[in-house]
Amino acid sequence: MRLNQVTVSARDLDASIRFYRTLGLTLIVRSEHYARFACPDAGGGAPSTFSLHRDAAATGVTQTVVYFEDDALDATVARLVAEGITFDTRPVDQPWLWREAYLRDPTGNVVCLYRAGAMRLDPPWRLREGE
Repeated sequence: MRLNQVTVSARDLDASIRFYRTLGLTLIVRSEHYARFACPDAGGGAPSTFSLHRDAAATGVTQTVVYFEDDALDATVARLVAEGITFDTRPVDQPWLWREAYLRDPTGNVVCLYRAGAMRLDPPWRLREGE
């Protein structure tokens, strides 16, 4: 089973489309109430997708966090800051061995850009078969 997409609400669809395109996602579907992006895949596999659904009442106040992995995290954050994107936190090494930076999209949805490397699926505390 593979995750196909995550869809979040967008109060201002055009502003949200600009934001996610600036992050590096490729817009592949657009209607008056919906947008879908292909996420870049450095591994050359089938790309996952990310979607926006217009909701004028959306507040972005949820416990949901959207994670985008980026092997060049620090360079990407520097590029985004230069383009005027504001971060809640710049890249920080976390105790769970990921490097993470947090920001919010135009609706207020929390976005984490991170680099995990081998720790993404195989941290030292990973459960092994039969555990």
